[in-house]
Amino acid sequence: MIMEQSTIAVIIFAATIVLYVTELFPLGVTAVASCLLMAVTGIIPFANAYAGFGSDIVMMVIGMIVVGEALFETGLAQLIGKIIVRVVGNNERLFLAVIILTTASLSAFVSNTATVAMFLPIISSAAARSGGRITKKNTYMATGFAAVAGGSCTLVGSTPQLAAQGILSQIPGCRPLGFFELAYGGIPLVAFILFYYVTAGYQLQKKLFNFPEIAGDEETATNSRTGEKRSPVKMAISGLVMAGCVIGFVKQVWSVGTIAIAAAVVLVMTGCITEKKVYQSIHWPSIAILGGALGFSKGLEASGAGKLIAEAAIGLLGASASPRLVFAAYMLVALLLANFMSTTAITAMLAPIAIYTAQGMGFDPIPVVIGIILGTSMGFASPVGTMPITMTLAGGYRFTDYTKVGGLLSILLYFWIITVVPLLMGF
Repeated sequence: MIMEQSTIAVIIFAATIVLYVTELFPLGVTAVASCLLMAVTGIIPFANAYAGFGSDIVMMVIGMIVVGEALFETGLAQLIGKIIVRVVGNNERLFLAVIILTTASLSAFVSNTATVAMFLPIISSAAARSGGRITKKNTYMATGFAAVAGGSCTLVGSTPQLAAQGILSQIPGCRPLGFFELAYGGIPLVAFILFYYVTAGYQLQKKLFNFPEIAGDEETATNSRTGEKRSPVKMAISGLVMAGCVIGFVKQVWSVGTIAIAAAVVLVMTGCITEKKVYQSIHWPSIAILGGALGFSKGLEASGAGKLIAEAAIGLLGASASPRLVFAAYMLVALLLANFMSTTAITAMLAPIAIYTAQGMGFDPIPVVIGIILGTSMGFASPVGTMPITMTLAGGYRFTDYTKVGGLLSILLYFWIITVVPLLMGF
């Protein structure tokens, strides 16, 4: 008996989910293997299976990683951080509010991991000089949360939305995300985190974080990679290139991948970042997951498996489920998974199902995809889901500290977002 291609694809899909969740193999290996199986079983041609690795979306990811890294290599990002510390002073609540806004804003355009890596030593230095009025334990965790949330404000802020964008491009009848379209959810997300930490969240963590302040080097530099001597010209170039990218994305001068790669080339040619550093800065597992997700979603579409899976999802939700209910359901699944697995993998796994579910119910899949992306940006109950949050463990926190402070924040954010975003987006 010969299996239907759709059945084979569903089996591959189920196996891929299990491997994503258990991480029995590296996530990038799982993503590439899923493409390979789609091709080997004849569901899609080999050329289609791996075409995603040369897609415009992957080129955009590579280019923007280089642009973001150049801001740090030239010292521009660190300079911005130092100015903030100098202006705000030693009022911890005000300091925390400004750090949240700044890290969120910067993470909307460059790597949230790099942003946290820059700000933790800035905070450490400010804490050491404040005479105890600013503490790392009351600021580190919030910095990680703000960076993750800020990454959900634009198309280039983090890899989950880029994975979703690539998947949308593979499925007929879907339109791409706009550059600032995620801001409908990202800005309310950041705004609530800011409100939480200047009110109840600040008081809660002061009560719960009863451990001693972790000692650190009083003269910690913002980032030793750039050294003491920095070129104002290179700082200016990196800043102008970053601004040019944003303008180019909004004005749609070229394709997003072309703009990002052109920017990276300019930065290398002007010496803002070395070729060696370019290769070192790219997070290759994310590239593997992105490229693999595109080929994988192509296999789901070509075999008809996507529609079968969507029909099962519709059966669980009910054929008459409203767009708001579908939005809330997929966001909740993404939020729960984001506490213990890769956010890019979550998006690669859920986005195709969500898109087919929405299409099967006859409404625009974009809000549901945005819900998944926002859900992956709210996994604050654990320090292991995403690197920017894991890095904040340097503040001396226990796992349960994230569960108590971040877990409460996640719950509040979920109900806030499922209320506000449908109103803002009109669905």
